[in-house]
Amino acid sequence: MKKVCAFLIIMMLAITLSGSGCADKGTSTVSETQEKEFSGQQITVCSGAGLIKPMNELIANFENETGAEIEVRYGGSAELFGILTSKECDVFIPGDFYYTGQAMEKNYVFNESVTNLTLHIPVIAVPEENPANISTLDDLGKPGVKLALGDPKGPAIGRVSEAIFTKEGILPEVENNTIVKTATVNQLLIYTVSGEADATIIWEDMASWSEASGKLETIPIPEEQNKIKTIPTAVSVYSEDTELAEAFNTYIAGEEAKEVWEKWGFEPCEP
Repeated sequence: MKKVCAFLIIMMLAITLSGSGCADKGTSTVSETQEKEFSGQQITVCSGAGLIKPMNELIANFENETGAEIEVRYGGSAELFGILTSKECDVFIPGDFYYTGQAMEKNYVFNESVTNLTLHIPVIAVPEENPANISTLDDLGKPGVKLALGDPKGPAIGRVSEAIFTKEGILPEVENNTIVKTATVNQLLIYTVSGEADATIIWEDMASWSEASGKLETIPIPEEQNKIKTIPTAVSVYSEDTELAEAFNTYIAGEEAKEVWEKWGFEPCEP
């Protein structure tokens, strides 16, 4: 009788353990094979170079959540516009709405996809301790001041800076003081923190970059003299994966993305 009881106990344990093992194995298999929404899909995002910090973080977050692969091409807004027209861009994010407006007029983007992300605020930037004693826009036109500025045919900041100087009536003087015109706004930061230039015009958010920490001072431009812009995003009509492109376009304008934009010194637009 004892042998029979022992045998029954052993059999019951074996069945219980076997059942538990199958359940665990089944759960593990489902977890390992479950795919994310856009696994194996890829799009190309064309983004203004001045957005590199928040965009890198937003792209990494989106890839992690969806399984998508995002190729990003950073550059000046005019350069990105050229990439858009060559049909090599799925999501278009220039540094100024001007370029998106052009894309809308020429039917390069889906107009209903256009969404404003954040404000883009120009400021005067000078090296630490401000050796040329710059305090106003007019100071940029004084003889002997060395300026690094964005090329009006390149980054959005170049076109915006030219408009600011024209409005202030100091464009000829500023042109005389300009030692270099750059293809991207990021290069302006390098010229200024290195001391090669006495001043530049960049976007306010760039002052939060580690490259600028302790090496750069910013001087606000009064609102009546400034040209505050918005950063838009839009889906290209040439995208071969509009579902993924639209998902990314929506994500970077959503509530979750706001924290990232604010972290990097941007002021998100209200929906």
